[in-house]
Amino acid sequence: MPQITYVEHDGKQHTLDVSSGLTVMEGAVKNGVPGIDADCGGACACATCHVYVDAPWLEVLPPKSPIEEQMLECANNTASNSRLSCQIKVTVALDGLRVSLPESQ
Repeated sequence: MPQITYVEHDGKQHTLDVSSGLTVMEGAVKNGVPGIDADCGGACACATCHVYVDAPWLEVLPPKSPIEEQMLECANNTASNSRLSCQIKVTVALDGLRVSLPESQ
């Protein structure tokens, strides 16, 4: 099972086993990681699951879809490595993925 590390804004880390097929957002919500609100439940309609992907992983992820790009425009404090965690499907290739959470959603 792939391990995903979620880093809270204050630096606290949560390294979790997340089943392939779930999204990075679902892994956080199912395990009570604070900082990912996921108000729309993963429908890519709210940007409350915004994360910063560690640089080495950006090339491993599929590119952002146009709707993800639009939703990120609604998020606070975005950066070039911003993604919506509901749009990142967990696979074995993502074992070791690290994402950081913004101060607020």
